[in-house]
Amino acid sequence: MTPGFEDELRAAKDGSLLQRLFRCARLLNEHALRTLPVAAGPTPRPAHMALFPHIDLAGTRPSELAEKLGISRQAVAQLVGDLEAMGMVERRPDPDDGRARRVAFTTAGRRGMLEGLVHLATIEAEVAAELDAATMAKLKEAIPALEAVAEALAARSTRGDGPY
Repeated sequence: MTPGFEDELRAAKDGSLLQRLFRCARLLNEHALRTLPVAAGPTPRPAHMALFPHIDLAGTRPSELAEKLGISRQAVAQLVGDLEAMGMVERRPDPDDGRARRVAFTTAGRRGMLEGLVHLATIEAEVAAELDAATMAKLKEAIPALEAVAEALAARSTRGDGPY
């Protein structure tokens, strides 16, 4: 390695807001998974949990899930099959296209999602207890704006009219 390269790389990583946001997201996700209350029956793995934010309440096509997650349709089919066996999701006919299917939460899956969001609220309270109120208020204001920008960038890159 070139002398000074590690220092340059470390400085670039430390100076990258997105790198730090990705790290925070990973650490908070790991904490959330480690502190989940123990449930009866099979527990979804992190790979299963990665699907949850992408499943709309009206259902989402498996091809869309594969695209959003950047994994193969076969991998999505396996994860969805696992979640079906756990009673969390079901495949329903797509009302817009009779040949297609949508993955949707079952009643138990919706209940599980709500319990998961309650768990996340507990973690958010832990974060709030560590940060001062002004910082937390700024985060609550900034994150939705950042999310909107991220959604717009993702939509542009999906259409192919982004800079990449």
